[in-house]
Order: sequence, then structure tokens, then C-alpha cells
Amino acid sequence: MEFKNLRIFVEVVRRHGFTAAANALGSTQSAVSKSIRQLEDEVGSTLLDRLAQGPTLTAVGEVVYRRAQRLLAERDDLGAELDALRGLKRGVLRLGLPPLGSGVLFAPLFAKFRQLYPGVEIRLAEHGSDRLEEILRRGEIDFAASLMPIEEDLEWLELRREPLMALLPAGHPLAARASLTIKDLHDSPLLLFERGFALNRVIVASCRRAGFEPKIAALSSQIDFIVELAGAGLGVAFLPRLLDQRRPPGGPVGILLDEPEMDWRLALVWRGGAYLSDAAQAWLSLSREAFHSGDRLP
Repeated sequence: MEFKNLRIFVEVVRRHGFTAAANALGSTQSAVSKSIRQLEDEVGSTLLDRLAQGPTLTAVGEVVYRRAQRLLAERDDLGAELDALRGLKRGVLRLGLPPLGSGVLFAPLFAKFRQLYPGVEIRLAEHGSDRLEEILRRGEIDFAASLMPIEEDLEWLELRREPLMALLPAGHPLAARASLTIKDLHDSPLLLFERGFALNRVIVASCRRAGFEPKIAALSSQIDFIVELAGAGLGVAFLPRLLDQRRPPGGPVGILLDEPEMDWRLALVWRGGAYLSDAAQAWLSLSREAFHSGDRLP
């Protein structure tokens, strides 16, 4: 079974079509179709129902797709391990970072890593934590920064724990309080990040533990936009204290959220039992040093 055909098959499923897969692979639709037919001949069964609205997996196709992802990830691990024999004069470090807090926490670490290992290429993927964990499991990145708790199939290193701040407009009845609980906000509409951000789950779960279903006024992936909406009185937003302290003067008022179970706990996450290249091990070692030494970042 050729890895090339497996990779093309996986790409067709991910891209929901032959044309999109061909474009992503720099190939032609006919070449992609030929590879899929070869794979189906080898398996002895149809893998895709070729419907007008896009190909869908058959029962056999689902099994092959799941196994193919693992095989391709293991193959990439093998290539990475062989490349590591050349040491850190060359190599690739693949990182997945969420928009929330990454600039503040990781910029100094990037600078240090680049100074120590100038020949290592750093490739970044930027998504919400849920999406990052998905592509981490597929072996597309070495590490993801994600919010705790972390699933058991992944290994992790906690980097930073921060309480959340509730961002309220200056005229809000609760804006003069020194701290709040989530129950205090049961009548207030909430401003959350887009689906795929783990912080949403933390907030919604806490609301439900407090006995109410949150009223969501808006969703956005843009931190500045969320803050502006909170300042305009559209609802209550949430930021880790670390980021709230770095907001420019003016805008909404940040009130400490006295809910320890809602703390923003960021961890560096990798696949359990996966091979870590020399570059990845160097990043992990540098992360331990930076976040678990006496000199905390930032």
C-alpha cells in the first residue's frame, strides 16, 4: 500500500472533494482520481461514495481513513527521527498556538530559541485550542498550546495559570465590585470567542454549574473586537489577567472573577508516546526552563 495514495485519499476526505485536494497537492483531478481508484483496487472495496455534493466515506473508507492518518503520522515521525541524526544544525519545529495569550507568553521564548538554534525552521499553526488538538493528533504539529484539562491520550506541561477577568462597561451595575462570581453574571449577556476556543467550554460549563444557561451576545476570534464590544455595553467579555493588565487605558473595566475552577491554565501538549525530534526536545526543555524556573515569563 503506497503512502502516496494514502496521503491523497486523506487529503480528499479533509478537503471534501477531488478538485480541492488536487489544488492543495499541486496535482490534477485526474491524477487524484487515479490514486483513489488504485487504493480502492488494492483494498478491494469502495472507499468513497462520489455524490454530487462531495465524496463521503463508506464504512470501509472510514476504517482506512482512520488508519491512514495514523500511518502517515508514524511515517512523518520516522522522517523526523532520521533528520534528527543531523542534529540541530537543521530541522523543523512545528508549533500550534492559539490567538489568546500567545504573543505575550511565547515571543520571548521564540527569540531565545532562534538565538540558540538559528538553523531550525519554525512552522506555526494558529487556531483555537480544540482545532489545535485535532491537528496535533493527526501528527501535523509537534506541540500545541492548549487549555487544561488535557485528554489522557496527550502529554502536557503546564505553562501558566491565571485567573480570569470579567470585562464590563464602566456603567455596569457590577463595575465597582472588587471581584465577581460567575453567578453574579447570570442576567448579563456574554461575549465569547468563536467555537473551537477551549475557553468557551470553561465559561459555559461554569455557568451551568452555577445553575443557569449563558446568554451569548456575540462570538468572535478577534480579541480587540471582543474588548470593544464589552466597552460598548453589548455584554461581558473574559480575558486572563495577564492580558487584561496589558490593555491600553480606557475601555471596559476588568473585575477579578473569583472562580478558581475557571482559571485560565495554559499547557504545552504533545501526543502521548510520539517521537520528539531534537528540535522538539529542545523546545520542551526551553519551555520547562522558562516557565518553571524562578524567572517567570513575563
